Amino acid sequence: MHKKVLLIEDDTTVRENTAEILELSDYVMETAADGEIGVQSAIRFQPDIIVCDIMMPKLDGYGVLEALSQHPKTQRIPFVFLSAKTDRDDVRKGMNLGADDYLTKPFEEEDLISAIESRIAKTKILQQRENTQRSDQNQLQSFEALKEVIKEFDVHVYEQNEEIYEAGQTANRVFLIERGVVKTHQIDQNGKELTTALFRDDDFFGQLSFTKTSNFVDNATAMERTKLYEISIEDFRAFFNKNPQVMFEFIDSLGDSLNETKSQLVEMAYSSVRKKTAQTILIFAERLKKNKLSQIRISRADLAAVAGIASESLIRTLSSFKKQGIIDVEGRNIKILDFEALKNIS
Repeated sequence: MHKKVLLIEDDTTVRENTAEILELSDYVMETAADGEIGVQSAIRFQPDIIVCDIMMPKLDGYGVLEALSQHPKTQRIPFVFLSAKTDRDDVRKGMNLGADDYLTKPFEEEDLISAIESRIAKTKILQQRENTQRSDQNQLQSFEALKEVIKEFDVHVYEQNEEIYEAGQTANRVFLIERGVVKTHQIDQNGKELTTALFRDDDFFGQLSFTKTSNFVDNATAMERTKLYEISIEDFRAFFNKNPQVMFEFIDSLGDSLNETKSQLVEMAYSSVRKKTAQTILIFAERLKKNKLSQIRISRADLAAVAGIASESLIRTLSSFKKQGIIDVEGRNIKILDFEALKNIS
C-alpha cells in the first residue's frame, strides 16, 4: 500500500514541484496552501507523514504542529518542517514543539525522500513495539489470572442434587466453581452409584480435549446450592493460544488433581470398611472446607458412594464411630469429635 503524504506549503511553485517529486516516488499526495487548510486536511486525509512549511499566512507551521498534536486523530503522525530559515532558534523551537525532522530549502530530492522514509519507518517500528508491549500486558501472567478472567463470565446456579451434566453428553465445556460442592459419579451395572471425585470452591472440573470430540464419562451433580462458570472449549483454546504459560500451569493442576484422586481410590480399594469410612469423612470435611471439629452435612448415600461400600456397612460403621466418641451423628449432619482418632483408624 502506497504511503500518504500531506504537503502544507504556501509557495505554489515549491508546493507543485515537491508534490510531483513525491508522486513520482509512489507516494499518494494531498496539498494545502496554508496552515488552516492543512490542519483540516490532516484530520480528514490521515496521512502517514506531514511535510509543512513554517512561514505561512493565517496559521504558520508552528501553529499547525501545535493544533495537530492536540487532536487525537493526528497527534501521532510524524511531522517534518520545511523552511528556508536556518537559524538555530527556529530549528530548536520546531523540535521542542515535537517535530520529527527539519529540512531547509532548497533541499535535495534524496534528502526529502530519505527524511520521509526514515520517519515513516521509525513510526512503524515504535507502533509495533507498543503493540507488542500492549499484547504482553494483556497476556495472563498466571493460572490464577486466568481464573479471574473466567469470573467475568455469567454465573450459573445449580440447586442441591441438581444435575450439571450426565455421562454420554458431548464434553464441550469445562467448569469453574465459584461457591459450592460438586460430585462426579458413575452408575454400575447393578445401579449402584460410585462417586469418582469431589470438587469445591475454585476447582475446575469437566473434560478438556482439543484434538477430538469426546463425551462425559461420568455424571456431575451439585451436592449443595452451587454457583459456577461454564467455559467452552473454544474459549479455552483462545486463552491457551494467547497464554501458553497458563496452559502449562493448568495441565499441572489437572495432573495434581488426578494424582490425588488416584491416591484416594487406591487407598480406599485396599482399606478396611472402617478406614474407608473414616477417610471418606475426612475427604468430605476437607472438600467442604470445614474446620477439623466442624459439622459436615452429607447424605449417607453420598458417603457410601465415595467410600465404595454398601449403605448398610456404612451405617454400622458410623454407629461404631459414634459409640467410640469419634463422631456425632444427627440426621444428615456428622460432627468430627476426635480428628486424630478418625485419621488413625486402620
